[in-house]
Amino acid sequence: MEAKDKGTEAAQGDAHRHTQGHPHGHVHSHTQTKAVLNRMARLIGHLESIRKMVEDGRDCSDVLVQLAAVDSAIKGVGRLILKDHISHCIVHAVEDHDEEAIAHLNKAIDQFLK
Repeated sequence: MEAKDKGTEAAQGDAHRHTQGHPHGHVHSHTQTKAVLNRMARLIGHLESIRKMVEDGRDCSDVLVQLAAVDSAIKGVGRLILKDHISHCIVHAVEDHDEEAIAHLNKAIDQFLK
């Protein structure tokens, strides 16, 4: 599959095959891909505005409030990805008795919750 096609599929949330760093190779769709990408775009914009606040010498308290908002939004994106992963990948892993995929999920959860 060409890189262009992969990006198009991911943006549309169509079925795709995980191949890099993912212990299972079944085909499935992620329903939240577009929402994740939209949230990430907003996060990038928010970070850019915070950078401008710092450049403009804005009050540190205001900057910290905005950084806390970004931190919360990042955690929200992570939760969305995790829920989508559980709904699609892990359901198949349990059905297939794929303990490696389940162990991989547990490791990802541990890293996410640090």
